[in-house]
Amino acid sequence: MEVQETRVQTDRVLTIPNLLSMGRLVGVPIFLWLILWPVFGGPNNDGWAVLLLMLSGVSDYLDGKLARRWGQISRVGQILDPLADRLYVLSTLLGLTWRGILPWWVTAILLAREAFIACLLPILSRHGYGPLQVSFLGKAATFNLMYAFPLLLLGTGDTWLAEPANVVSWAFIWWGTTLYWWAGILYAVQARQIVKAEAASPV
Repeated sequence: MEVQETRVQTDRVLTIPNLLSMGRLVGVPIFLWLILWPVFGGPNNDGWAVLLLMLSGVSDYLDGKLARRWGQISRVGQILDPLADRLYVLSTLLGLTWRGILPWWVTAILLAREAFIACLLPILSRHGYGPLQVSFLGKAATFNLMYAFPLLLLGTGDTWLAEPANVVSWAFIWWGTTLYWWAGILYAVQARQIVKAEAASPV
């Protein structure tokens, strides 16, 4: 398992890893348009939506890998990367649920985790801390979900790939959801330790 480097190494904004994260952010509204267009009477663009999700997953892996390898970990990147991850997860949940491809209760479980994390942010802010760094477990959870969603879309087709894609996608969904909540609980534990350590420190 590769050790995650989280120390800021550069103040540059226009780095290759940051540009990859920015590209993922630009892709979010495009993905929503592709996945929801059939709902409003437009043509089915699921193939392009699947391709965009796959490219997002690849760029998500590359931006962190390149940032560590090239010494380009930046504060901007530490903000953009998890933001892009969350927006892709949320937009995919919205699109697939609206299309009736993903059951609403799966969406509710994943959104509840996001609400749980959001409740911790004001507590950290009151103690002078911003959002904590993304853990390896959290990235693993996101990777699982980002693999699951394009496979779930493929599973709605009528090709020979549909059935195996559907089976594998649900395996990734369950594993990703479990890791997503596990990472959220560890996030809460870390936040609690920070708050307790500050309370115990002499003024």
